[in-house]
Amino acid sequence: MKIRQALISLSDKRGAGSFARGLSALGVTLLSTGGTAKLLREEGLKVVEIADYTGFPEILDGRVKTLHPKVHAGILARRDQPAHMATLQERAIPTIDLVCVNLYPFFETVSDPGATLEKAIENIDIGGPAMIRSSAKNYADVVVVTDPGDYSAILDEMRLNDARLSLKTRFALAKKAFVHTARYDGAIANWLTALGDDLPEDPAIPPTPAIFPQALQLAFNRGETLRYGENPHQKAAFYRDAISKPGTISAFRQLQGKELSYNNIADADAALECVKSFESPACVIVKHANPCGVAVAGDPAAAYRKAFLTDSTSAFGGILAFNRAIDVDVIDAVGAHFVEVLIAPAFTPAARERLTPKQNLRVLEIPFAEETRSHEMKSVGGGLLVQTPDSLDVGPENLKVVTQIAPTAQQIEDMLFAWRVVQFVKSNAIVFCAQGMTLGIGAGQMSRVDSARIACRKARDAGLSLAASCVASDAFFPFRDALDILAEAGARAVIQPGGSIRDGEVVSAADEHGIAMVFTGVRHFRH
Repeated sequence: MKIRQALISLSDKRGAGSFARGLSALGVTLLSTGGTAKLLREEGLKVVEIADYTGFPEILDGRVKTLHPKVHAGILARRDQPAHMATLQERAIPTIDLVCVNLYPFFETVSDPGATLEKAIENIDIGGPAMIRSSAKNYADVVVVTDPGDYSAILDEMRLNDARLSLKTRFALAKKAFVHTARYDGAIANWLTALGDDLPEDPAIPPTPAIFPQALQLAFNRGETLRYGENPHQKAAFYRDAISKPGTISAFRQLQGKELSYNNIADADAALECVKSFESPACVIVKHANPCGVAVAGDPAAAYRKAFLTDSTSAFGGILAFNRAIDVDVIDAVGAHFVEVLIAPAFTPAARERLTPKQNLRVLEIPFAEETRSHEMKSVGGGLLVQTPDSLDVGPENLKVVTQIAPTAQQIEDMLFAWRVVQFVKSNAIVFCAQGMTLGIGAGQMSRVDSARIACRKARDAGLSLAASCVASDAFFPFRDALDILAEAGARAVIQPGGSIRDGEVVSAADEHGIAMVFTGVRHFRH
């Protein structure tokens, strides 16, 4: 069907003038409302006000303007149904062939902590979603446009096809429209159900939404369909948050290499989140979602060399993440070591050129940003676990010395480094370190004493001395046995949450061994 009449009613008016001008040049009659009509007239376009079109004025401060049979009948009538078309002719209702609508800025409104309930309610669109859904339902005959980014392509196709659009294009626009209204309604439901029942008596006082709404609506876009999941017999896809989150794994730009796998993305996320936590130049090597080497140094290449020493065996086929731009010095340091994924906020042109021959190496550029992740989610059978991120920072002022010996300034620095690393190691976790590098990491064991033994063995296998090292434990020591192992290996300072009923026994053991111990009061379980 040729597009003869369009209704344009926009909250986001970007590009509205040029789009309407393009439609008008193709002979399309323009209907519009309020501010949009005013804008189009200022652009020199002939516009029919919706009130003049329906013969019914806007009422209730604009709450009722497009909710009229002449609007919705013109949209919903099926052109292939003679009875529908006869009804339109009998009622003198022309068809509306294109509907260009986007909605009141509810999400933007409630993103302001100062938003009142009254202001939020007034930004709940009614007529807009009704028109969008009507148009999308009748996509076989009506074009629905909700995204200003589509204006140019729509006009190009109409110009080539005598003001017509293909069924394929109309269906694609209809799907986008239903997603648009679904996410709009989801934002409303999330915000309102987070308010609870105890609203401020004064309507001028902004309500305080709870962290977790009673009904949680999620919005994700499928980014890639992956070759398979964790194992080849599983199917998988990567969905990105509908709201762009800079500095997260979903913001990656792949510069080269094979397509990412399910495990690549999961491991890359772990490496990225860990390396982002350091202020000094840092390198994190991850294998199977666990750091197997972490170090800070004066430059990224030096950080890599130190991190690689921790566990060169596990680093084979690992994920490398840096928190500084990568130059050729890093590429030279990595050399012929087999790496699956290389992550950095930027790569110099010389580094890009040096990486080009490594065609299988997946290179991801992820510009860093301030922490934007508000929730972490994990699926379980028939449900979803949701929590705030483990982002609590611990500094020297938060440490409580519980032993007779107090740690030195260097030990405090190393313990805080180890504490930052242990946050990203699967529980139960033990991390040895010294001079800004990991020496031995024990991860994911059912008992803390086994994690301690593994960390010691890893250091021994790597030829690294644990003499005078510092250790972080992600949770308290339930018994003194693990501490005895750490002391025997050479540890001289330990950082742990505390909170065990046997804290006294463990502290006494530390005093026996001449070890300095500090409590943080918080733990870092990671499952």
